[in-house]
Amino acid sequence: MSEWVDVVRDGELKDGQCRVVDVDDVMVAVFFRKGEYYAIEDMCTHDGGELASGEVEGDEIICPRHGARFCIRNGKALCAPAYEDLPTFPTRVDNGMVQVTDDRFD
Repeated sequence: MSEWVDVVRDGELKDGQCRVVDVDDVMVAVFFRKGEYYAIEDMCTHDGGELASGEVEGDEIICPRHGARFCIRNGKALCAPAYEDLPTFPTRVDNGMVQVTDDRFD
C-alpha cells in the first residue's frame, strides 16, 4: 500500500503554482488552483520530458518543449503533439500539510 507523501504546507502555494515530489519513484507535480490541489505525473506523454517548468494558463499546463497542453485538474491531453492523458494522483490536506499518494498499485 502506498504511503501519503508530504508536498508543501497548506497555503504555501499561490494560485497556479506547483511543487514536484517523488512518489514511489514517480515524479508528481502538485498544483494549487482555485482553492484545490491537483496532482499529475510530471512527464509529457508526447516525449517523456518534464512539465512542471511549463507555463500555467488557467487550468492548463503547457509543455515547455513542444507546446502540448494538459488539464491540471484531470490530466487530459488537450492538444497535439500529445494525445495520451496523464496519470492523476489523489491529494489531501492532513494536519496542515498537502499530501499526495500513488494509489494505482493498492
